[in-house]
Amino acid sequence: MNPNDARFIYRGCSFICSVEQVAPDLFQPHVKYEHGLPNLQQMALPDDAEPYGSAAEAHRHAQQQAVRWVHDRTGDGQGQF
Repeated sequence: MNPNDARFIYRGCSFICSVEQVAPDLFQPHVKYEHGLPNLQQMALPDDAEPYGSAAEAHRHAQQQAVRWVHDRTGDGQGQF
């Protein structure tokens, strides 16, 4: 993992959440699914947000995207937030 990456585990699914600085004050969140659900290979989740004004905000978004992704695949909906 590079220094901008952080492992995030939710409901047994492992992700790498990262933030890329795309301009002096803009940070793009990225999420990579590693493992945890049967029959799914590692994959990058599609970017689903415009860049944020801080790395912390972008990182929080990456974690939230991972949570939503798990809920979408397990049928739990978003009522668990």
